[in-house]
Amino acid sequence: MFQLQLLLSLLTLSFSTQSYSSTSGLSILPSKPNSLSISVTKFGAAGDGIHYDTVPIQKAINACSEAVSKNRRQCHVIFPSGKYLTATIFLKTGVLLDIHRNATILGGPRLEDYPKERNRWYVVLAEDAADVGITGGGEINGQGLKFVQRFDEKKNVMVSWNHTGACLGDECRPRLVGFIGCRNIEISDVRLIEPALWCLHLVRSDNTSISDVTIYGDFNSPNNDGIDIEDSNNTVITRCNINTGDDAICPKSSTGPVHNLTATNCWIRTKSSAIKLGSASFYTFKNFLFDNITIFESHRGLALQIRDGGNVSDITFSNINISTRYYHPSWWGRAEPIYVTTCPRDATSKAGSISNLLFVNITSTSENGIFLSGSGGGVLSNLKFINMNLTYKRWTKYPDGWVDYRPGCQELVKHQTAGVMMEHIDGLVFENVVMKWSNDESMRWNNPLDFRPSTVNNISMLNFYSRSYQQ
Repeated sequence: MFQLQLLLSLLTLSFSTQSYSSTSGLSILPSKPNSLSISVTKFGAAGDGIHYDTVPIQKAINACSEAVSKNRRQCHVIFPSGKYLTATIFLKTGVLLDIHRNATILGGPRLEDYPKERNRWYVVLAEDAADVGITGGGEINGQGLKFVQRFDEKKNVMVSWNHTGACLGDECRPRLVGFIGCRNIEISDVRLIEPALWCLHLVRSDNTSISDVTIYGDFNSPNNDGIDIEDSNNTVITRCNINTGDDAICPKSSTGPVHNLTATNCWIRTKSSAIKLGSASFYTFKNFLFDNITIFESHRGLALQIRDGGNVSDITFSNINISTRYYHPSWWGRAEPIYVTTCPRDATSKAGSISNLLFVNITSTSENGIFLSGSGGGVLSNLKFINMNLTYKRWTKYPDGWVDYRPGCQELVKHQTAGVMMEHIDGLVFENVVMKWSNDESMRWNNPLDFRPSTVNNISMLNFYSRSYQQ
């Protein structure tokens, strides 16, 4: 009976995601055989990687936009083989950047290469546009290594433009690609390389398809997130390879909800969280499906980091292979394969609720256990773990024995490690769970479950096995 209900729930989620993908009004995408095209070289782009090609590129985009208005057809801006150094370029409705193989758009490394407003610091930016995208098999490169002030294998120290007054702290650098207030976005067959800050950023956008995209950021550079889905709905991510220092797929709710996100058939490696909801979490997260994903040697696997009072519900993680390990503790994460937390960021915040999470067909090898942590004002409810194969062993030399609440809350707290660490939960199901422990002396821990009965209620366990094994 449960298997039938699970199948129906997945089908319902899939159907709801697809049903939201259609929008009213003119839809130029996907590409048609009779689409228009304009080459940036026709407007004088040198493509030598030395001279700025911003003006000819923008002229080509503007000409394409005019052609779209006249002909009601899609227009491709063609980048032939070459390296095109540019300041911020602005995409417009109906225009696709068609970056050919062996062609690279290079983001400028200077402050004057970007608009005055910090929220518009992108190499490629679309604002309030429809039917836009990027394709072609080529590359957009943010030259992120030019923003490293001091290289450090633990964590690089980055350049910050905070002296401008446009922003505070150490995250004052340009992002790579941004879509703000857009709809009908298609990003496919492109490499997004070495962002100085976040790589691909969706803001208040609707109906986005991201497929066959390779994202690479320096593994030691902070804040070079892979894909940030902020206040955006109806997003599909598939067949992507993400290898970066910071969070890989990261939905955030800052000014509005995030609904209907599907990510499938991806490979991820990161020094932070492979998949993370939050930590910006002021509004709801609902109807997410993550399926057939490989997470390789990351600091944290599947994470919910709710800190601002937003509520989370109806999230499915299925058919996922995870390996997590320790990295330097300056990076958030403690090698947890699964991390579900809600607590107030600070005294002005409140805890949100997390409910109706399904983890099914999960295999993990990790240096730490699963961490499930609600709080007094935000209990975790109706969590299900079905068909889990969990292996615990140590292979790095970083210290263990901590739980990580960052950002905010209790920060880092000394705590004995266990297979599943739990607090403030009402409704938890374990079914068909195998937990294996290395009997290597370096492990020093073999406690399957760690919780205080006063804060964890309504637990159901069926076919739960825990045993040691010889490496």
